[in-house]
Amino acid sequence: MTRLAVLPGDGVGPEVVEEALLLLDELRLDLEIDLLDHVSADRYRRTGIALSDDDLERIRRSDAVLLGAIGAPGVDGDYARGVLLRMRLDFDLYANLRPVRLLDDRLSPLRDPARRPVDLRIVRENTEGLYVGVGGRVRPGTDQEVGIDVEVTTHGGVQRVLRYAFGIARTGVCLVDKSNAVPSGGAVWQRAWAEEIPAWPGLTTSHLYADVAAMHLVADPGQFDVLVTNNSYGDLLSDLAAQVAGGLGGAASANLNPETGFGLYEPVHGSAPDIAGKQVANPIGAILSAGLLLEDAGHPVAADRVRKAVAAAVAAQRCTRDFGGTLDTRAAGAAIRAEL
Repeated sequence: MTRLAVLPGDGVGPEVVEEALLLLDELRLDLEIDLLDHVSADRYRRTGIALSDDDLERIRRSDAVLLGAIGAPGVDGDYARGVLLRMRLDFDLYANLRPVRLLDDRLSPLRDPARRPVDLRIVRENTEGLYVGVGGRVRPGTDQEVGIDVEVTTHGGVQRVLRYAFGIARTGVCLVDKSNAVPSGGAVWQRAWAEEIPAWPGLTTSHLYADVAAMHLVADPGQFDVLVTNNSYGDLLSDLAAQVAGGLGGAASANLNPETGFGLYEPVHGSAPDIAGKQVANPIGAILSAGLLLEDAGHPVAADRVRKAVAAAVAAQRCTRDFGGTLDTRAAGAAIRAEL
């Protein structure tokens, strides 16, 4: 039996997670759901607790986590860091995987049909970089205010995420960095990259600076198989790639520790508080995230069924408005289940 900790979270999170859970139930797999719906911005406002030690222990007893979204208006960044970053760091989820695949040609904003095929994966280092929170402010609120954010790069951290990226590649890996402008951390990436390449003789390798990679993603995303990069560049490039494939509503992600097999799976779109409660959020990102979870949990046939059902519903325009349909969240989820 696979035990899943489910955190619906905030905003549209509960709405899209509900559709993902209904689909998992439809698959009739041997899954046990541990619902932690109390982990939310509402509780944080009342108690100041983002993720308690008891919550973390329940998650630790699970095989994987399905997360809806974290964040709400008026809640400070300590809440999101207390939930997301705590899980990423406590479980050492160092590889962030964001698959990007164009589900239907009509969703692409690219004019040239020959450039539209998108089927790539972005691997983002998930525990280092600028997001570790090293730094601070001096003389805040004054004309002399200084803000410092430190980018942390370690050889071990870079080496392991490169190995994961090479390990999932089908044809090749492209390293993305800014070693021309950020030389110290860039040198660590370049050294680890040069050391890793000989171990993978069957794969092509390439290197692009982050700004050039952004241009190539728009001009011809079909040239890429796997992009691997640091935390901040991966954050930016994965959102850009998702938009080239139709939008964030269909973007899935996994935060992984390949050694332990533990993972946290979540749609990329965030809590979207402006549309929360309106039943207009696209459930595809959450459903495809559940599909990634199933793949890693040893249910590849079920994961493939999920991907095919989503593609069929989108092709028939049985989806939400952002993907060219007319359905609300619940109806879009039901349409995908019907395709099973």
